[in-house]
Amino acid sequence: MSLSLAERAGLIEPSATLAMGAEAKRLKAQGLEILDFALGEPDFDTPANIQEAAIRAIRAGKTHYTPPAGIPELRQAVAEHYTRKEKLATEPGQVVVSNGAKHSIHNALMAVCGPGDEVIIPAPYWVSYSDLVKLTGASPIVLETTEESGFKLRPEDFLAAVTPRTRLLMINSPSNPTGVVYTREELEDLADAVLETEVGVLSDEIYEQLTYGDARSTCFASLRPELAGRTITISGVSKTYAMTGWRIGWSVAPPAVSKFMADLQSQETSNPCSVSQWAALEAIVGPQDSVTEMKAQFARRRDYVMERVARLPDVTCAPPGGAFYAFMNVSRHFGRSLSGITVSDSTSFCMAALNTARVALVMGSAFGAEGYVRMSFATDLETIERGFDALEGFLAG
Repeated sequence: MSLSLAERAGLIEPSATLAMGAEAKRLKAQGLEILDFALGEPDFDTPANIQEAAIRAIRAGKTHYTPPAGIPELRQAVAEHYTRKEKLATEPGQVVVSNGAKHSIHNALMAVCGPGDEVIIPAPYWVSYSDLVKLTGASPIVLETTEESGFKLRPEDFLAAVTPRTRLLMINSPSNPTGVVYTREELEDLADAVLETEVGVLSDEIYEQLTYGDARSTCFASLRPELAGRTITISGVSKTYAMTGWRIGWSVAPPAVSKFMADLQSQETSNPCSVSQWAALEAIVGPQDSVTEMKAQFARRRDYVMERVARLPDVTCAPPGGAFYAFMNVSRHFGRSLSGITVSDSTSFCMAALNTARVALVMGSAFGAEGYVRMSFATDLETIERGFDALEGFLAG
């Protein structure tokens, strides 16, 4: 008799972005050239000053256990960032450093959600949100938004979805997968709606420094004095500083919530990587020139992507105000035969694009938005150009 899995094993599915990335790598291993736009990972190397900080930490022997919630220096730096830049008075004890922002979100949900609770998630949403909610025993309540409304949750729709079991609202601005950035006024209206209820907020702000044009990110917890006590803010160094593999994220939460999250982490993982924490400290307090340079390159890529999307037949895309994704509406091609393959949904569209055009995208259904595909433009312009050339040929049938 084989060992059976617990019931919770049926609650989650593998990350679609990682699955598409793995399929692209499998085809590459066969000697095929794949134009890969699946993973949300900057293509830049981690800036040199951050690398050197990690090397100094290793040579200084900073390779042992740290406090579960992170080294005091990093927690202090994060607290000062929110206090100074976001005008949100933050103490180091409210900061918990984790093994990436995904781990921070898991800790936060475990801290405040349980069986019978409900968590409101506007769609499109990042692929992991709903599964992480399910692991707590709570139920994700997905609210659809539309391309016409800018993929933004309206306060009245939030209020209509609230029940006595609603525990949290999860928001993400700038957004993965759409790149949408709520204006400050839009978030203020949503904040006032939240304050009409007893619902808490988990605000994922991991792309906070990657905005374009007139778009500006807003720290949700700073919008109203009453929000600080009921908001968990999530961020980290992965996207802004090209540090995805270093696995450092953090949360800022009310003290009691942060204490539980730290205690939970002490039992789950002990502490985040010690060397990565010292590198993250340098990222935050060191020179920011590299951020400016990477952001400028992302902006050029974003402008080029929008030019090329406009040339794709029967494809639309809301211009991303932040992050590095184009969320393209390809539903008009459903029912067509593309390169000899009949496309019926976003999954079959992506598989057809991968197997015939050698372009790796991620299906919109993974983000709660059938009819769309996500393209990451966190890669060089030459690859993006070749990708769109291939897509044009693919869509021509």
